[in-house]
Amino acid sequence: MPEPRYEPVPDDVLPEAHLAALEAVLMVVDEPVPAAALAAALGLPTGQVVELLTALAAEYRGAGPGRARGFELREVAGGWRIYSAPAHADVVGRFVLEGQTARLTQASLETLAVIAYRQPVTRGRVAAIRGVNVDGVVRTLLARGLVEEAGPDPDGGAMRYRTTSYFLERMGLGSLADLPPLAPYLPELASLDEMDADL
Repeated sequence: MPEPRYEPVPDDVLPEAHLAALEAVLMVVDEPVPAAALAAALGLPTGQVVELLTALAAEYRGAGPGRARGFELREVAGGWRIYSAPAHADVVGRFVLEGQTARLTQASLETLAVIAYRQPVTRGRVAAIRGVNVDGVVRTLLARGLVEEAGPDPDGGAMRYRTTSYFLERMGLGSLADLPPLAPYLPELASLDEMDADL
């Protein structure tokens, strides 16, 4: 099937019908969508859709103080999705979490952080770092789709765990390389490396 014909437009003019259609699709997705999938839905070349997505993201970011928007378009986990703006995270968090009982516990958050930064990692290593048994917490993180099995450890055979693309999406990260550095918060990071070597 031949690719739809695309007539170039001047840099300062965007095809409004294509932008509107793209926004309509982005408003109904519940996970990041690759540009190629959006291009197929709109019947446009992928390169043109990437240009449109980039233009939309810039437009939303540059709305200015008088026209500040409560949302932004981000490329996350290999796809594009509209997210609420970080400036309004407190308000959105209160709205979404009010009365919810499905929040992650402190133990779950700590375990998830260890897995995110030390992956792939076994339960035993996570337990050694946290100082408590983490079996139940890891089961919870698996059930929520935030972590997944990453195969057995070549040395001991214990199952290792890593974070999922859903984790990246929920954290608003493009990749694990976007995780903030731990060194400023954990001066004893070298001792964790030594602990890993001993296990």
